[in-house]
Amino acid sequence: MSRFLNKTAVVTGGASGIGEAVVRRLAAEGAHVFIADFNEQQSGMLASEIGAQAVHVDVSKPHSVSAAFDAIDRIDLLVNSAGVAHVGNCENTPVEEFERIFAVNVKGVYLAMQAALPKMVKQRAGAIVNVASIASKIGIADRFAYSMSKGAVLTMTLSVAKDYVDKGVRANCVCPGRVHTPFVDGFLAKNYPDNRDEMFAKLSAYQPIGRMGTPAEIAALITFLGSDEAAFITGSAYDIDGGCTLLR
Repeated sequence: MSRFLNKTAVVTGGASGIGEAVVRRLAAEGAHVFIADFNEQQSGMLASEIGAQAVHVDVSKPHSVSAAFDAIDRIDLLVNSAGVAHVGNCENTPVEEFERIFAVNVKGVYLAMQAALPKMVKQRAGAIVNVASIASKIGIADRFAYSMSKGAVLTMTLSVAKDYVDKGVRANCVCPGRVHTPFVDGFLAKNYPDNRDEMFAKLSAYQPIGRMGTPAEIAALITFLGSDEAAFITGSAYDIDGGCTLLR
């Protein structure tokens, strides 16, 4: 497929997990991809492998985001995939952890969109796809700070879609359920070293479809929403969750 020939895409958090899958899919479809990530070694290796370009960025820092985006002449697609997680309820979430989640998951999305939008408006064309979560829409136990952040991602997406609908810019978000990424493996190894398989099965069973999603499945939806095939879609939040939001 070649839906992104002669188009430039920027993927934050593109060195691992869902972001890496998006980067690989976009590159395979002809895009010139900028992997905007904090992990220079990982993003550099991926860029060399697939013919993309690595850009070091800390999405929580305004100067880092502006420097990275100023170096990119044109942006046809921005995918905000950078994110961090936290387990805890309101009472046992330290303020430092709340601020860390906010800095990356909320402020990072805001800064990246703020940096990309002037280029898209000047072009009178552009698409933004943000990675939200089912936690944007439903209550999930012990995900207080994370749910806060992903709810903000969803509403920021709607706001940008509304404000820029007449300027050639589309904005949508995807709301994944649990996805089998390196984060899941690390979480299980750290917290459940003696019964990893049992907990993996429990986490998988949370999705009515009976398994976790794969990064490639999320990337397929993101790639579609960022393509011209989705030219009539803006201001939407797409569940991709194995039935979590409707069948539980």
